[in-house]
Amino acid sequence: MANTQIQFRGGAAVSALPMVFFILWAVAICLSGAPDVRGLILGLIIGLSLSLFLVKGSWWAYCEEIFTGMANRIGVVTIVCWLWAGMFAQVLRAGGLVDGLVWLGMQSGVDAGMFTALTFLLAALFSSAVGTGYGTTVAFCTLMYPAGVVLGADPVVLFGAILSGAAFGDNLAPVSDTTIVSATTQETDIPGVVRNRFKYAIIAAVPALALFLFMGSNGGDGVELAIAQDQLGPSGLLLLIPFALVIALAMTGNHIILALTLGLVTAVGMILLFGLSEFSAIAAIDREAGLLTGALTDGIGGYVEMAVLVLLIMSANHIMRLGGAFDMIKRAALAFAKDSVRRAELVICSFVASLNVFITVNTAAEIAAAPMVSDIGKAFKLHPYRRANFLDSITSALGYIFPWGGGVLIGYVTLQSLKNSTFPDLPLVNPTDVWPYVFHGWLLVAVMYGAAITGFGRKFEEPQATKDS
Repeated sequence: MANTQIQFRGGAAVSALPMVFFILWAVAICLSGAPDVRGLILGLIIGLSLSLFLVKGSWWAYCEEIFTGMANRIGVVTIVCWLWAGMFAQVLRAGGLVDGLVWLGMQSGVDAGMFTALTFLLAALFSSAVGTGYGTTVAFCTLMYPAGVVLGADPVVLFGAILSGAAFGDNLAPVSDTTIVSATTQETDIPGVVRNRFKYAIIAAVPALALFLFMGSNGGDGVELAIAQDQLGPSGLLLLIPFALVIALAMTGNHIILALTLGLVTAVGMILLFGLSEFSAIAAIDREAGLLTGALTDGIGGYVEMAVLVLLIMSANHIMRLGGAFDMIKRAALAFAKDSVRRAELVICSFVASLNVFITVNTAAEIAAAPMVSDIGKAFKLHPYRRANFLDSITSALGYIFPWGGGVLIGYVTLQSLKNSTFPDLPLVNPTDVWPYVFHGWLLVAVMYGAAITGFGRKFEEPQATKDS
């Protein structure tokens, strides 16, 4: 059934109904304050179900194609990599790596502006190492944000620095879900993609760092909070070794599963050898609950719902392809681009950005945009690295900018929880206030649009005679 074209009442455009419904549903639940992955899953289920009743011919064939779409290797590879990356990130956190990074920052004796800039750097370092922008946002909002406001940092800019650091790593980390998706969907290797996109990330990061340095102070005294530092210390910094090992292995062409496995084994060994945490923090049996608990199971559990969402998105994309909606969009995009590589790249940038406006989870937006990026890029013989970089850089940036984006809302919920449970005087930053201050995100989007316009970094699969204007 995989090659059967499905016809819909109303024409090819109707095959986009599952994705269009999903986008509208995502916007609605985000604006309603419920950006839950299970809610997003429900939206796709409803969309796929609605399309069933508009199919011409066999309903059975349509239902079978839903399964065929889920079996796409791209989605499966992405999910498997997530499981390993999730376990690795959770083990590093259980061993105290974040505490070590925070201790390092707080022992530096810096002022508010410097602390804000340092927060951006440390968040970028951590997210690049463990590949989880959302996890970085939670950890740094919990630890660096209270410390920063005590030192006199501007709360809004400090929150923007945390989101910017998370976006940096989400874009650049070899073990990041968005990095994995961008490489696998564009049929290329992860190490090469990371090396190739480094220049774009750094060009955006340098002025962002300067902005955080000069705008990070509120110009007055800090907020008085009871900050407990007795649990912070340098011992967790030992875990820089396993995450450096993972990065080195991934960057030198080793399979990502091998790199993560060796990094995971090294991290667990170091935690036990140096007494950084109890083994029960890594894995333990809760007899009362009848559960296996700890960092390893937490790492797996954190991606289960996202894995279901990915499979359903692959199905919706598959239906769009079989029904002809993708061909319609592709023809319109190619007609606009004509024979201009520059216009084709601008179409790619704008298409990826538009999906991120509506889809709250950046990985979901990336997966939805990936087939179109691949089709347009291949038509102009753009190198897979180039296609992957447009796809990932814009997605990683905008996922931490829009007020309804998953990264922003997770940070806000974390700050709200801190205020309610620990720091009653903690200043809250609303998602609608922080978006202009996610400097690295905005600058990265600008860099990618600039690269499309100027041709900076442009690379082709083979020589071609397409005009560049």
